[in-house]
Amino acid sequence: MALNYYILDVFTERPFGGNPLAVVTEADSLSSADMQTIAREFNLSETVFVLTPTSAGHTARIRIFTPSRELAFAGHPTLGAAVLLAELRSQPQLNGESDAIIALEEEIGSVRVGVRLRTQAAAFGEFDAPKATATLERLPEPEEVSAAVGLIPIEVGFENHKPTLLRGANNFAFVPVANLEAMAKVKVAPQRWADVFSSRDVHGVFLYTRQSVRVQSAFHARMFAPDLGVPEDPATGSAAAGFAHVINEFDELPDGTHKRAIEQGIEMGRPSAIALTMTIGRGKLETVRIGGHAIRVAEGKLLA
Repeated sequence: MALNYYILDVFTERPFGGNPLAVVTEADSLSSADMQTIAREFNLSETVFVLTPTSAGHTARIRIFTPSRELAFAGHPTLGAAVLLAELRSQPQLNGESDAIIALEEEIGSVRVGVRLRTQAAAFGEFDAPKATATLERLPEPEEVSAAVGLIPIEVGFENHKPTLLRGANNFAFVPVANLEAMAKVKVAPQRWADVFSSRDVHGVFLYTRQSVRVQSAFHARMFAPDLGVPEDPATGSAAAGFAHVINEFDELPDGTHKRAIEQGIEMGRPSAIALTMTIGRGKLETVRIGGHAIRVAEGKLLA
């Protein structure tokens, strides 16, 4: 039986930027092994499979796969799948505008995504990230971390920012980098990477610096996840959600709402923009919202 699939570019307003995502709809007939095989065939950082929800109050159930394994949660698949479902189910509006709330069942739990559709414009979605209960852990000295990412110790860290690890649905290491020049040189050193990151069950390493290419960006980032079959990711919503803990820890944000724009994927030729919104109360991170645009670029049928 042929299944419909769609390709979206996520965290971008323009086709062929951002992070590409494959979404296979009406996938209830597929086994887990089938899904993994299809994800490996698409060979994108993630592929989403849309299933019938277990609760009538939800829009859909989704499963997320990298080319090598299933994930309990990921940001750009959540956003992209919600935008697609909103577009496929939306009713035409006289003013060309339509808003929707898409409730997705994921392995990590229910995630609600607000989607704004506008004629002749890329859709915009935003969701509350699942809360991480773990605290930040410090990583080894810069000498070890820098060697794992092809840098020298002086290029790791800036101001009071130090390499950290946050454990959750996905375990991310966060590595501050001195400047854009150093960011351009980042390269995975396999054996050192295994010693520093794989040994700690790190799923991805999010490197960041305050220097940015775009004036409106607060941070420039790159993300590598070779253990998940993702050499480099153009935009990583789940890592951006974890990064909120890093910002609050080192920048000591005052109580209130704070917005930060993160640019990613520029070195890959797939510029991405992630909108990060954080609410701080009594010095603690209360909510994290991830937002961005998504645009459909292709569709077709799986025949095998």
